[in-house]
Amino acid sequence: MQSLRPPSLPSQPAPASCSAAPELHIASMVVHAASRRLADVRGAILAIGGAEIHGASETGKLVVTLEAPSTEDMLAQIAEIQRIDGVLASALVYQHSDTLAAMNEEIDDVHGS
Repeated sequence: MQSLRPPSLPSQPAPASCSAAPELHIASMVVHAASRRLADVRGAILAIGGAEIHGASETGKLVVTLEAPSTEDMLAQIAEIQRIDGVLASALVYQHSDTLAAMNEEIDDVHGS
C-alpha cells in the first residue's frame, strides 16, 4: 500500500537578513461619514499618520489619501479609518506601491512644459 502523503521537503534555513528596498505605498479612499459626526471623523482621520483629507461634502463624503511604508501599515490605516465611530462606509479607489528610489526618480518632461 502506498502512502498518500507528499514527500517531505528538506528544511532550508531562513535567510539571515532580508534587506528589501524601502517602499512607499499610496492609496486614496472615499469615506462616508454620518453628517452629524463629520467633524469628529475628520479629526480622527487627520490624527492618523500619513492621512490627508482633500475634499469633503456636507453630506459626509470625504476624499482621503494615505501614505505608508508597507502593505501591513497601509492595511492598518485603512482598518483604523473603518473603525472610526461615525464612519458608515469606505471604498478604496486607488493604491500604488513602489520603492522609494523609484518614487523619487526624476522623469523627463517629453512635452517641454
